Amino acid sequence: MTGSTGLRRFVRPQAGPAPPAPPAPPAAADVSAETRSAPGDVSAETPASGEQAGRAPEKCEMCAAEVPAEHGHVADLDGASLLCACRACYLLFTRPGGGRYHSIPDRYLSDPARPMSPAEWDELQIPVGLAFFLRSSRAGGELTGFYPSPAGATECQLDLQRWQELVRRYPLLGAAEPDVEAALISRSAAGAEYFLVPVDACYELAGRMRLLWRGFDGGAEARQSVEDFLAMVRSRARQYSPREDVAHG
Repeated sequence: MTGSTGLRRFVRPQAGPAPPAPPAPPAAADVSAETRSAPGDVSAETPASGEQAGRAPEKCEMCAAEVPAEHGHVADLDGASLLCACRACYLLFTRPGGGRYHSIPDRYLSDPARPMSPAEWDELQIPVGLAFFLRSSRAGGELTGFYPSPAGATECQLDLQRWQELVRRYPLLGAAEPDVEAALISRSAAGAEYFLVPVDACYELAGRMRLLWRGFDGGAEARQSVEDFLAMVRSRARQYSPREDVAHG
């Protein structure tokens, strides 16, 4: 993540001014390789082109130590934000304990043994071909869906009964840890791929779309960015096993 303030609030309202307090659940966010923000609430700053070269070193937002370009993130559940973290601060919050802070895991999972059909994706009635789904512990495990758009991340309404049916068929969709992991589904004419990914990866995707989107359909650069993102996810994903649920339960 880049930018001196890291990844800020989650879920910007669809209309009207931003509320004084962030929404309870950490939902999707605008985050990009250049910018990180949050799904639907408040956007992170967008550095101007060429600004990276002269920028001060990035710092841990918990202890102010300098951090490298590739570093971990910690979810602040009370502040509905993600914080850049040095390794020491990251490791302090790797065990879920119901507290305010929770480190974002780095696991990527897929389940190629259970392929999903385009028709099954269509059951969710989401108007685009890619979306991610998050649960918030602060909202009693409430599930929210988001898809990348020119505005960052747009919240979508879900038929929860249909979602539960998909989870029954595809257990990986229900294996994400609340607040810090998400189920990501990408639909194409060939089928529907689905993965478990860290939430900051979703925020990065949403931020890329906000920066790159051009015209009605996003344009060639935005489409290529999505393809590059999915290629990264595929390359990192391990095969899902039910033992993953036990290990992260």
